[in-house]
Amino acid sequence: MRWAHTLGAVTAPATPLPSTALLTDHYELTMLEAALQSGTAHRRSVFELFPRRLPEGRRYGVVAGVGRALDAIERFRFDDETISLLEDVVDRPTLDWLAGYRFSGDVWGYPEGEAYFPYSPLLIVESSFAEAVLLETVLLSIYNHDSAIASAASRMTLAARHRPCIEMGSRRTHEEAAVACARAAYVAGFATSSNLAARQRYGVPTAGTSAHSFTLLHDTEEQAFRAQVHALGKGTTLLVDTYDVAEAVRLGVEVAGPGLGAVRLDSGDLGVLAEEVRAQLDSLGATGTRIIVTSDLDEFAIAALGSAPVDGYGVGTQLVTGSGHPTCGFVYKLVAREDDAGTMISVAKRSTDKISIGGRKYALRRRSAAGVAEAEVVGIGRPPVDDGDDRPLLVQLVHDGEVVGREPLTDARARHASSRAELPPAAQQMSRGEPVIPTIHLED
Repeated sequence: MRWAHTLGAVTAPATPLPSTALLTDHYELTMLEAALQSGTAHRRSVFELFPRRLPEGRRYGVVAGVGRALDAIERFRFDDETISLLEDVVDRPTLDWLAGYRFSGDVWGYPEGEAYFPYSPLLIVESSFAEAVLLETVLLSIYNHDSAIASAASRMTLAARHRPCIEMGSRRTHEEAAVACARAAYVAGFATSSNLAARQRYGVPTAGTSAHSFTLLHDTEEQAFRAQVHALGKGTTLLVDTYDVAEAVRLGVEVAGPGLGAVRLDSGDLGVLAEEVRAQLDSLGATGTRIIVTSDLDEFAIAALGSAPVDGYGVGTQLVTGSGHPTCGFVYKLVAREDDAGTMISVAKRSTDKISIGGRKYALRRRSAAGVAEAEVVGIGRPPVDDGDDRPLLVQLVHDGEVVGREPLTDARARHASSRAELPPAAQQMSRGEPVIPTIHLED
């Protein structure tokens, strides 16, 4: 079937990537200005990025955007042009400090593709207050978006049960969000994407054949099919619901022969149509021709098609909007800082319904002897004890300002598959429920 093309090579951009320093909120800079004036800006600090809860009804979440966040930290620089734009935002001493900004601290976090649960310490940033507070907005925007997409994508690939899913949501979201969506979906098991920028930047495999406009361009459906098969080969995927599905299937096999790669259904009752098309294809001798379905699919629609003779799913709108949960609700909070005596102390927010838990965190996934996840164990102040079957969750991503945790996207993809596989069976249920494992905090 000529649907997916080869894996795209990651190439260096022709021009330097832009600074990420202005992908932030105004108040990050006013806090910096006030802290510089008060003498507290350089206190050693620990910030933590974490979820207070999973999106309602979800049983697990998926960490994504780690690689993009590391790129953003590296590119967080205030050049002359950026400084000039901030002259009416903060005072001159603050501008002078920003001009020399380079993150020099340490970052630990859950690696990309890992499952997460309420209060998982997904990212720990250790540096001065001034250096760490400036990263809040850009880190949250990347993690909240990409993890929402990956969490939805994981449920979709789980529901698909080894049938490939194709990401095709670029036209349903912001053009830059589309690239990040394709990347996050690939981490969570999608086979390919329609987005060529994701191929160029991240090596995500791409796929695509034709839309209804290609059929409508030609005087007849047969002419359109002959043109596509001539250009792309018999293994191509023909879109068969522009006019009459049964007639289009007949024409497709007549034009391409029984070796036709696939047909795509994009409207109607997909389950019923798939049954009818499968029977027709088999009767025409095209027993190896696959059936791909598209049309506003989500994880529930994919699960409902589980018994239908469907060979793959194209997913767009529901994926790029997080299937009802377009953000994860992650927050970035100060959990420890240096006091006047130079001692690190825990600090925490106590607001109603918005508490944070003070202290530097360590985390592991407690597993049974059979390797099934039983709990998210978070140590406060020191690592929890591994009983021999457990798995540490935090890895170092940045050391003394240098990125050390960058990895191929294929590693994140493999990690997600193994992390999801170790979850209890309830994780596979599409029905609403509680997190499949509890989060346990252990005090120092």
